[in-house]
Amino acid sequence: MPKFLKGLLIGAVLLAILGYFGFGYMKSQTKKASPETVSTFKLDDVTINVDYSRPNKKGRVIFGELVPYGKVWRTGANEATTFETDKDIRVGGLPLAKGKYTLWTIPQATSWTVIFNNKMYPWGVNYDGRSQRDPTADVVTVEVPVQQLPAVVEQFTITVGGTPAALNLAWDQTQVSVPLEH
Repeated sequence: MPKFLKGLLIGAVLLAILGYFGFGYMKSQTKKASPETVSTFKLDDVTINVDYSRPNKKGRVIFGELVPYGKVWRTGANEATTFETDKDIRVGGLPLAKGKYTLWTIPQATSWTVIFNNKMYPWGVNYDGRSQRDPTADVVTVEVPVQQLPAVVEQFTITVGGTPAALNLAWDQTQVSVPLEH
């Protein structure tokens, strides 16, 4: 093999290795700012797992600015948030079969659209910042009203609970609750 081609091949391999480790380093640094959380919730005999990253408010205006109104949000940071149920349930009155879904939202000032999508995505957004969500894979879409909270929630939080049971998404002084039944 000519010396030039050998040098080119070695250079390409070194660049690939540097790119691989560089991406891993960047990903780890991103997760420091928005740590990943896996939360497990029991709803009678149903187990629900939510895997998401939790960004902080840090003095910013969240909804309408950092998270724009009318645009699809990956509902957290980093990878797309996943929602998994081990039994069939009803979400906002609509059937959702047991399985694993990505969770997307479209925030508005007075209501949010909450979307359960059956496609898994390697990251929540493309390089241009737009969501990776494929709307043809949407399974359940519900609209829920915004609730203004009396105190600031510094770190984005997802919980399941309450009576009646609901999937609760809270950040800043905003919360939305999606009714859950089984």
